[in-house]
Formats: sequence, C-alpha cells, structure tokens
Amino acid sequence: MSKPINPNKIVVFTGAGVSAESGLKTFRDFNGLWNNYSISQVATPQAWRADPQLVLDFYNMRRRELASVEPNPAHIAIAQLESQYEVVVVTQNVDNLHERAGSSNVIHVHGELTKARPEVGHDIIDIGTNPIQLGDLAPNGYQLRPHIVWFGEEVLFLDECREHLETANKVLVVGSSLTVFPAAGLLSHARFKAEKIIVSMEVDKVPFGYKFLRGKAGSLVPVICENWIGKIHQ
Repeated sequence: MSKPINPNKIVVFTGAGVSAESGLKTFRDFNGLWNNYSISQVATPQAWRADPQLVLDFYNMRRRELASVEPNPAHIAIAQLESQYEVVVVTQNVDNLHERAGSSNVIHVHGELTKARPEVGHDIIDIGTNPIQLGDLAPNGYQLRPHIVWFGEEVLFLDECREHLETANKVLVVGSSLTVFPAAGLLSHARFKAEKIIVSMEVDKVPFGYKFLRGKAGSLVPVICENWIGKIHQ
C-alpha cells in the first residue's frame, strides 16, 4: 500500500544542465568532458585498475574547476524553497553547488566529487577540493579513490529516492535530459496527483504526467519556486 502524499513535500531532481549554467562542463554536451576523455579511460573500475594516475588527474582537475565556480540562481531558488516546504534534492551531479546554495537535504545518486573512499571498504572521507594522490591511503590502509559512481557500479540511494518521490506533492526536474538510467527512471514513481514540472533545454522523452518547460534553469526555476512559495501565503 502506498504511503500518503505529504502536501508540504517537494522533490527536486537535478542533472548536469543546472551545473553547466554555473560554468561546469558536462559530460555529454558537444563541448563536454567526454570529448577529451573516453569513458573507458576515466570512468570505469577497469580504467582505475589500468591507469589510476590518469583517473586521479581527471577528477583532481574537476575539483579545481569546482572551486572556481559558484551556485547560480536556480540552485539558490531551490534552496529557498526550504523556507516553506520540506525539500529533498535528488541530484545526478557530483558537485556541491546545491549545498553551497543552502540546500540541506541533498542525495547524490552518482557520488560526490568532494569526497573519497578506499578501493576496498565503505568509509567516506571529506576531501573538499583537495587532490587525491597515489599513495594517499584511507584509515584502513587502502588507496583512496574518488567517491564517484563509475559506469558498471551501483547507483546510490535508489530505494530512499523512490520513497521520497512516492510521497512528494510537487516534483521539479531541472537540467536533466533524462537519458541516464537507472536514475532517470525514478521519476516514474511520482504520484499521479503530484504537480510535476521539467525545466531543461532538451529531454529524451517527457514522462507521463510531467509538464515540460524548455529553457534555462537560471531563468525559469526562480519563477517556479517563487510561485510555489507564494501559494503558501494565499
């Protein structure tokens, strides 16, 4: 039996497009990161075993890039929803821009750039934007690796995210083309009666029951969020 909808709950699902508006390169755009690196070189367990230095260099570069950018108006507007709503941000992004904008409940299904973990074991270590070097060991003695879900690895927190979507009264999807599964498949768990909006420049296929608004997140998301906050006072 389904849990009841929480009328005060919003789930925000974000993808690479919202980070791109802050200046972070995405993997899939024509000028994206994959044009300079193949997936097989830097984003699989096999790549790590074959050339860990190359993998570390790639993610160290991404951390340096992250340190140079700031949250944009979409990140800030999403965080401001917490003034009136219970908000859960489910993000495919590995950056910390949601947290830096003020969001307090962010679930990273693909890992976090500012964290590391041992090759063997589950301890998560906060490293901020510092580099990881060969020879940097976790407390259990194993080499540190990026806390990133690589291709072929299990996506994180899917059951928890599914439960949040099943109880949300509003769902806002921002900056995702909905091509990366299984994360994109989470949206099918939103309730029929929930208000569901997608803001993106492109979407592979609009899920049933969602309203698609084509445009920049930094322009459209603040308007949507202000409207939702305003409804509380009506």
